[in-house]
Amino acid sequence: MEKTATASAHSAAPSFQTHVEPDLHLQSKMKSLGTINTLRLGATALALGMSLTVLGTAGNTLRVYEETHVLTPHYLPLWPEHFNIRPTISLVVGSVFVILASIASLACSKITTLRNKTTLHTSTTLAAPVVGLIAALISVVFFYAANSSDTVDTFTSWTCRWRDVPMGQQPHWGTLCGQSYAGLYLAILLIPVEVVGLGLGVWEKRVGGYVEGYQGARKSPALS
Repeated sequence: MEKTATASAHSAAPSFQTHVEPDLHLQSKMKSLGTINTLRLGATALALGMSLTVLGTAGNTLRVYEETHVLTPHYLPLWPEHFNIRPTISLVVGSVFVILASIASLACSKITTLRNKTTLHTSTTLAAPVVGLIAALISVVFFYAANSSDTVDTFTSWTCRWRDVPMGQQPHWGTLCGQSYAGLYLAILLIPVEVVGLGLGVWEKRVGGYVEGYQGARKSPALS
């Protein structure tokens, strides 16, 4: 009788279960970190696409020049004797640096084995936009410095001077002039894109460091 009463009392007592409340602050920070990472990857992908276009336009103008600048005894020369193609070469070289840096950043963010290497991931996150920014700045500054000359023609000044002259075959002056300026303007636009990417990279590093420290503090035993 006494055992039955005791069992009944135990069955009537409320049962307590351990329930851990979700850390809303940590969830908010993790969500912010994901958003920043997505924006940074978007800026990196945009820089990659723009630099590929710069490489395509500037590379094509150099290809046309190489195919048409050879002097022959039967035709008038199409290009001046003293000609500076280094500004166009600088666009090609600068775009190559941006492409390589962007690919490295995207690879370290998307490939799991590379992403798990925190030092490598953080380094490429910050290094890629820095390399891209420096390359774009050098290309644009060198381009404008060379085009300021009044004595030596560049690819842009020469093709745009004759852009209204119809050509039945290469070089098509109007097309080359447009491609030259398209590559230049995209290189200029790369500068703010890389600045945004660098800012997002710094922001992501700070938020990621805060989340890592916060999680470590939660796991450590409380001091009494």
